[in-house]
Amino acid sequence: MTVVGFIGAGNMASALARGWGDPVLASDSGSGRAAALVAELGGEALSNAEVFARADVVILAHKPYQLAAVADPIRTDTLIVSILGGTPVAELEAAYPDAPVIRVEPNVATAVGAGVTLLAASERPEAAIARELFGRVGKVVELPEHLIDVAGAVSGVGPAYWALIAEAWADSAIRHGIPAPLAATLVAETMAGTAALLTQTDTLTLRRGVTSPGGSTARGLAALERGGVRRALAEAMDDVVGG
Repeated sequence: MTVVGFIGAGNMASALARGWGDPVLASDSGSGRAAALVAELGGEALSNAEVFARADVVILAHKPYQLAAVADPIRTDTLIVSILGGTPVAELEAAYPDAPVIRVEPNVATAVGAGVTLLAASERPEAAIARELFGRVGKVVELPEHLIDVAGAVSGVGPAYWALIAEAWADSAIRHGIPAPLAATLVAETMAGTAALLTQTDTLTLRRGVTSPGGSTARGLAALERGGVRRALAEAMDDVVGG
């Protein structure tokens, strides 16, 4: 079994660890989250240096601005996989000159084995290890590094957008008399089923298959267009990519 070590034990690290379901080595900057994660999954809460010394693969999951402070005392040739947002491979390699470095950007659905992980294309043979590891918790999409940040504005932040849409949709059903637990179930199951359909067809075909001219779905879609759903999503993308 590949021993995974986390430098940082926040939300994304915890999602990955839960998806893998194996005992982990983890450190944190004093928050206590490493100890909580280890208590849940097994393993050990350690110092940064101990994680680097004992793990087969080290996941950098701390804050991006902490890169230099974490790396400066470390000398390692252990495989490093970075999930630090906005931190290019060149910067990571400068911080860890003796280690193979792979850059990925997973999303929180890895916690249930249904994630999307973006992997910056790499000639390193160690990239195969990252593909296998993250393939265990969802789909791995390999692409040029210059597209990682834009792609992350789809897959990385997407779960929060879908959660907001689900909340608004359920609230509308509740307003018309559906009990809250049932509304939440109907929305979640409908979204899950639609996502499954979209892996087999395109959006236009799916919409046309549900929509009868002048019917209730057509009226609802027209209301969404009037409400500016396309414009809102476009502006959200612009703000994330431009931010």
